[in-house]
Amino acid sequence: MAAAVIKEAKPISSASEIEFAKCDCCGFSEECTPAYISRVRERYGGRWICGLCAEAVKDETCRAKTDISTDEALKQHTKFCQQFKSSTPPRNPTEELISAIKQLLRRGLDSPRKKKCSFFPSEGSSLSIES
Repeated sequence: MAAAVIKEAKPISSASEIEFAKCDCCGFSEECTPAYISRVRERYGGRWICGLCAEAVKDETCRAKTDISTDEALKQHTKFCQQFKSSTPPRNPTEELISAIKQLLRRGLDSPRKKKCSFFPSEGSSLSIES
């Protein structure tokens, strides 16, 4: 049975269908299919951004005090990345990383979320699980 399944299995994509794409924000390179690259470029106005930067842009739109477009959030994130790349490396990278994560967690817990970005049910609503 297992041999029959293996014979029928087809590769999802071949090596010729994989391309490297470099993020326009942070410069990180990822292996992607051409279809995925075109979908990302369509979503971000012709620019290709990696998954990490895409999440940062999404978070930027959720945290903004006023409604901002995805394009504006992308500009803000790109500016942040450029400032980060031009900065000097920290003297103690381990302590800097711990401090940055601590600050990120505090900011995430302290900032109220907009309704459209909430991951939890609103107050007064309940979740029910039927068996």
